[in-house]
Amino acid sequence: MSYYLGVDGGGTKTDCVLLDASGRLLGRGTAGPSNPLRCGFPAALEALDVAAEQTLAAAQLDVGRVTAVCVGLAGAGRPRVVKRVMAHLVERFPAADVHVTTDLEVALEAAVGAGPGVVLVAGTGSAALGRSPSGRMARAGGWGPWIGDEGSAFEIGRRAVQAIARVRDRLAPVTLLSDSIPAALACPNWETLVERVAENPQEIFPRIFPLVVEAAEQEDATAREILFSSALHLSRLAASVIRRLQMAEQEFLLARAGGVFGHSRLLDSAVDALLVGVAPRARIELLRTAPAIGAARLAQRLLSADAKAHGRAG
Repeated sequence: MSYYLGVDGGGTKTDCVLLDASGRLLGRGTAGPSNPLRCGFPAALEALDVAAEQTLAAAQLDVGRVTAVCVGLAGAGRPRVVKRVMAHLVERFPAADVHVTTDLEVALEAAVGAGPGVVLVAGTGSAALGRSPSGRMARAGGWGPWIGDEGSAFEIGRRAVQAIARVRDRLAPVTLLSDSIPAALACPNWETLVERVAENPQEIFPRIFPLVVEAAEQEDATAREILFSSALHLSRLAASVIRRLQMAEQEFLLARAGGVFGHSRLLDSAVDALLVGVAPRARIELLRTAPAIGAARLAQRLLSADAKAHGRAG
């Protein structure tokens, strides 16, 4: 029996699954963030290990019986990240075929397999990836919190805190966020909030996203503007991919994935409406299959393709 381990590692959490050759889910595990560009390599590698160990324990399977591993990792667009994570996984899974790619690729695999489509991911970060019917790929975004990630939970949280600062400086109208954010984060005053942000923005900003959604539902103008602006930025990422792949007039699946989606009707509906204007024949919906399952399926598909290639070579 063959077993395929798939991992979806992001800036907030790590999700791991084990599938057998028929696609049956045998085990699942979770851990903390595993984007090494945000949390560092030691923490990222530890999270991968913890999630994998939980999964194998749930399946009652020894590590030596894993046939192939695919890790979709935020930050894996950088070659140095792939190299270091690969070295770690090869040591951890000596009997397995190992593949490291981006979290975008495993999300696309979960959405459409090897077929054409586009995935728009908005979680701790944001990016889009697409594949045309001819197999050509295009990507937009994913440049990290300091120069990109517009529309991500991190960026939404950052803009919310910025809005509070503008209110304090009498540069913007009053917003519910001025009270809800410090209260939710147990910050007794503005100075404490600023210190918390300075110490660990990666942990603080994404936690603020649900508070912005809640304020927007209460018709807070500032929160609504932040969410609509985020929808605009996210739609532009997907639109860039669609146009570069010349898919605007085609029928294809455009899957929205990540923790930002599925929580705000305002943001989701705005993204959908903007993208319908770009690709009117696209089917836009939330990603139905977990990216970690996409990673396990990709591990199986890549191993099968490699076996066939070697068979032809022989």
